[in-house]
Amino acid sequence: MAGKLLISCLRQNIPIHIRGMATVHFPDRIGNREIVGYGYNGEESYMDRIDYPLPAIRFKANTPDIMALREKEKGDWKKLSIEEKKALYRASFCQTIVEMHAPTGEWKGELGISLILVALTFWMFYFLKTFAYPELPETFDEEHRLAQLERMRLLEVNPISGISKK
Repeated sequence: MAGKLLISCLRQNIPIHIRGMATVHFPDRIGNREIVGYGYNGEESYMDRIDYPLPAIRFKANTPDIMALREKEKGDWKKLSIEEKKALYRASFCQTIVEMHAPTGEWKGELGISLILVALTFWMFYFLKTFAYPELPETFDEEHRLAQLERMRLLEVNPISGISKK
């Protein structure tokens, strides 16, 4: 309940009175921008999203130039020039859908960081193998393991019995 009250006060730029403290004023987050729809999750915010391409507020604040174009927009669109149409679009949206889909090249940095981490892992393994880990005991070489297997056979450790012995 208190969280919703705080959020609604933030959206409406209402001063909040806290017990025994001064009044807290939060700046208006959307400024002089027009609210044009419901938006993503009902918040008055601007986000360029491919899955939800219609933000709740316009991208740019209302200036006299843009307001003049908006008045002109209410008339015949054939009277608007291409530059005016582009200016109106850029006042409402930051990017086009094509610009949102355009490759950014971020994968190159991510691949580079991944390869650096793999190289550091190999160097760390080499360092630990060379300087930190002790030598393996001599019982790990082939000759000693075969001798141990022979001793186990002579002492009949875990003998094989039953039908599989034959």
